[in-house]
Amino acid sequence: MSDIYILAYDGSPAARRTAEFAAGRAKLAQAQLHIVHVLEWSPYSFLTQEELAERHQRRTQELERATQSILDPLVSELTAAGQTVTSEVRYGNVAKTINEIATEKAAKVIYVAKSNETGLASRLLGNVPSALIQIAAVPVVVVP
Repeated sequence: MSDIYILAYDGSPAARRTAEFAAGRAKLAQAQLHIVHVLEWSPYSFLTQEELAERHQRRTQELERATQSILDPLVSELTAAGQTVTSEVRYGNVAKTINEIATEKAAKVIYVAKSNETGLASRLLGNVPSALIQIAAVPVVVVP
């Protein structure tokens, strides 16, 4: 069984550069590239049954849309280039969810694009690369 490399991917130009870098490293190592897209989702404590059903339907639609518009094009491209690729979309806190997936998959490394977040929100809430560096159980490669 080959090693698994995780690619955190959001479809941005920086993530695209990171995908090219990660795919090149995975191909050299004959590793599988597992591409992950995480949608932030805040849970609500008090919802009616109708609201829960509507929320579930929206969530399902968002998962399908993210898979089709963000992940599938990259997966197709990399697969056509001979790379072994899998992918998934999940809901949750981005950094925590990526770390969970890396742990579940026994990944060897996580590739993530350098964050373009600046200002107060970044200082207060941090950003995904910084959070991953702090919590990840495997090496994190931040690609500029």
